[in-house]
Amino acid sequence: MKLYHIPHQISGLIFDMDGTLYTHHEYAEHQNIVLIQRLAELRGQSYEAMRIQIDEYRRAWAEAHGGETISLGNTMTAFGISIEESIRWRSELIHPEHFLAPDPELRQTLIDLRRRAGLAVVTNNPTDIARRTLSTLGVLDLFSSIVGLDTFKASKPHDQSFLKAASDLGTPPEACVAIGDRYDIDIALPLELGMGGILVDGVEDVHQILTILQNL
Repeated sequence: MKLYHIPHQISGLIFDMDGTLYTHHEYAEHQNIVLIQRLAELRGQSYEAMRIQIDEYRRAWAEAHGGETISLGNTMTAFGISIEESIRWRSELIHPEHFLAPDPELRQTLIDLRRRAGLAVVTNNPTDIARRTLSTLGVLDLFSSIVGLDTFKASKPHDQSFLKAASDLGTPPEACVAIGDRYDIDIALPLELGMGGILVDGVEDVHQILTILQNL
């Protein structure tokens, strides 16, 4: 875990979802595999060949942008797959119910956090996948805002997504903290918008956030 700017007054916590509210490496990789496999089928290529092309593109992009990370959704657009098509693929191919289960510890952590601030999710999955994921984890009812890939037809990092989450929570951006497992995608832009940021390595770190806020 790494803390960046933390506001003195916090009224909104904006979470990434995948890799943040749960830690499940097999499921995380599954999401990449099914999308790349669908692209490979469309191109008439093997999965292995398509994966190499995707990885090479992302490496080249990072080298050209100071080491920053590009999301898979934005990568797919470079291969001719629109965000709208990516949304359809994700909704069809990704099944959180097959991998995840209710997490009572996460639920209690979020209940405790919600006593201090409103909770939102900003994800690069469509909102229907987000709702299914949060429902499977047993925490859907705790979030006042869900902003997904389909909300603005844009993949993170995208300023409108974070600003909408803050607006939905009824709080100014400077009173929000973004929480996620990827700095370039989940944290860097919120910091530019005046929000705080907490970089986590997975859900295990999320359980420590209440202690951090209590010690402010």
